[in-house]
Amino acid sequence: MILHITTRSRWEQAQQIGEYRADSLETEGFIHCSTPAQLLWVTQRFYSGQTGLVLLKIDSDRLQARLQFDAIATGELFSHLYGALNLDAVVQVIEFEPGADGLFQLPDAIQE
Repeated sequence: MILHITTRSRWEQAQQIGEYRADSLETEGFIHCSTPAQLLWVTQRFYSGQTGLVLLKIDSDRLQARLQFDAIATGELFSHLYGALNLDAVVQVIEFEPGADGLFQLPDAIQE
């Protein structure tokens, strides 16, 4: 299982067009994903203070585009999807809002 954070409106748009394409697919060539263990680091670094988010729980066995684990500057491997995300690979969409303190918590639905 891998995860991807997006806005609720982007997810709704994906459902209208039949696939999900993050801006990073055009600018970097892939869609950023993470494991449950990496999720809170990602949210603190890139999504602090944002609302209106959803978390896409993705079954990597259902992906049509190539999934690759690439090392970032720290040496840690992150999952990158090199193509559009086919909607049938998304097995769950989880509302993902920060708490009253502004911090995100790992949703019960994805805890390992």
